[in-house]
Amino acid sequence: MRAHLGDHLVIESPATGATRRDGEIVGLHHKDGTPPYDVRWSDTQAVTLVFPGPDAHILHPGHESATAREQSTARETSRPPGAAGAGAGVGAPHSSDLGRRVATERARQGLTRAETARRARMAPEYLAYLEEHQADPSLATLVNLASALNTTVHALRGGGTDMPPGRGTALAHPRLLDLGPEECRTLLSTHGVGRVAVSTADGPAVVPVNYDVVDGAVAFRTTPGSVPAAAVGSDTAFEVDHMDEAMSQGWSVLAVGPARRVTDPDEMRRLNENAHTAPWAGDEREMWVSIRPTSLTGRRITPADR
Repeated sequence: MRAHLGDHLVIESPATGATRRDGEIVGLHHKDGTPPYDVRWSDTQAVTLVFPGPDAHILHPGHESATAREQSTARETSRPPGAAGAGAGVGAPHSSDLGRRVATERARQGLTRAETARRARMAPEYLAYLEEHQADPSLATLVNLASALNTTVHALRGGGTDMPPGRGTALAHPRLLDLGPEECRTLLSTHGVGRVAVSTADGPAVVPVNYDVVDGAVAFRTTPGSVPAAAVGSDTAFEVDHMDEAMSQGWSVLAVGPARRVTDPDEMRRLNENAHTAPWAGDEREMWVSIRPTSLTGRRITPADR
């Protein structure tokens, strides 16, 4: 028995009327595709190590004919180096950080999915799934992918998250882009921790807070007399960002606007109902501060060939 990543393992029960079990092969332990396999079962989504018995067989879902496969490979090969192509996973709406790193590194090296999959000894369909969805590949899969992309598992996983930000190697050809207001609003709404800049009696201060975006305004909870509470009654700067140290990329958004204390009971109830998380600092933080941006600006660093 030999399999590729992305194939399905089907186990037929010898009991009459029993339902068969199947799952996707997400990890290989031998280069030649022989057992055992890491299998993600379709009924539980759990991943287990499987040594298939005589009641098991391999299905190759979505495998085209040789002619169709050659045509698909030819189409990908004809794309210019660095071109991601439709559905290549770079920025796919449901992709994971890992998938985006894989797709970005592949595109940066001018590799097609077909070539990358061949190097990593996996099905192109599985590579596409990994780049475009919330996938959880096995360590064996990550090792093969890292080898195919001439990088490390540590880098693909976003290694260096415990290091001070900005210690990674800069891109060889970075590109700094200004973000429009709509994209800034979108990015602002995807995060939960930002930094608020305030003036205090001891001088300027910047402190992190848990926040939500409700009805277009940035809202966070704090306590009276705290540093974040000093924002009330003045124009305030609020910043949020995201950095991918492994890929030396990232973005930042700056919102500027008047800050006020929320006192209306209905508005406070709506904010409490829409809060995604409690303040990490703990304690009783029942004072809501709302910042309605009058200015939204942002920047993004990407490879120059994107």
